[in-house]
Amino acid sequence: MLNSPLMKKMKIYLPCLIFMLSFTAFGQYTDVINSNRPGQSQSAFAVGPNVIQLEVGPNYIKQEHTPLKYEVNGFGVDFAARYGLLFEPLEISVIGSYQNDKITDNRSAIPIEDKRANFRNLTVGAKYLIYDPYKNAEDDKPNLYSWKANHSFKWKYLIPAVAIYAGANFDIKNNPYTGPGIEGFSPKIAVISQNNFSGGWVFVINLIKDRIGTDYSDFQYILTLTHSFDPKWSLFAETQGIQSDFYADNLIRFGGAYLFGDDFQLDAALTFNTKDTPSVFNFGIGASYRFDFHEDTIIEDDGTSAKEEGKRKERASKSKKDVNFDDGNDDGSN
Repeated sequence: MLNSPLMKKMKIYLPCLIFMLSFTAFGQYTDVINSNRPGQSQSAFAVGPNVIQLEVGPNYIKQEHTPLKYEVNGFGVDFAARYGLLFEPLEISVIGSYQNDKITDNRSAIPIEDKRANFRNLTVGAKYLIYDPYKNAEDDKPNLYSWKANHSFKWKYLIPAVAIYAGANFDIKNNPYTGPGIEGFSPKIAVISQNNFSGGWVFVINLIKDRIGTDYSDFQYILTLTHSFDPKWSLFAETQGIQSDFYADNLIRFGGAYLFGDDFQLDAALTFNTKDTPSVFNFGIGASYRFDFHEDTIIEDDGTSAKEEGKRKERASKSKKDVNFDDGNDDGSN
């Protein structure tokens, strides 16, 4: 199915579509950190020009494969470095996951142990926001005369922000965490949508085609729902589906994040599945920090140019604030 004629046509026409849509794009810089953690999904929004953002989190890993009688115990580290380049909608990134574990084969009377360590994934890529329905949110002011108008459902909330992502994986030869024969560079693409609903709810969808052109290319989807209870605390729930000839799974995540100031976030998340081929249990904590060198250029009435820094809070709308805890992951997510 993944190698069908339709999929081949999508591989040909998607770059052309991306090129055409990019001319109508808009961007969004937020007044506080916009992290993809603790989920695995990516937000539709970039971090903003001249913003450097680091996201990292160690996690405990435990897996048990009942039919094959083996178990895995170890740790991993998820990491990302994101940079807003040139334009508000554009972001470049290095995203990866490193794992170090011990696999124990229990099929014989004496268990056989083997230690493993490598990158599960390491990707350099770029994300571009091609449609932003919230670009005029600052003009959507409260109605001073109608409580109902301020709290009623608005159809525009159903229109998501949309971004596209393209990157290159780098896989080392004989990697125990990838399919046989996978090595070197391979493309990765994703379509990302994000809805910022009223009340602090954010819904993110990632549709991903990974390691394109290899014998074990996979398709993934990640759905992340986040709720911010106040400007500091948020909780999220996420489901991630993975389908390939090498590995298939449906993962479930829960977790939360706490915001320390505008540029620093701490988080924690739990990951598990419902099968035994293998069963998965991961628990991780993490942190995100940004170095904010973003500046706005404003054209005055007399035509002169002035620099404005640190005044986004005065203009940031409610819908923009909802973006601050979008995932996750992010797997997202991540």
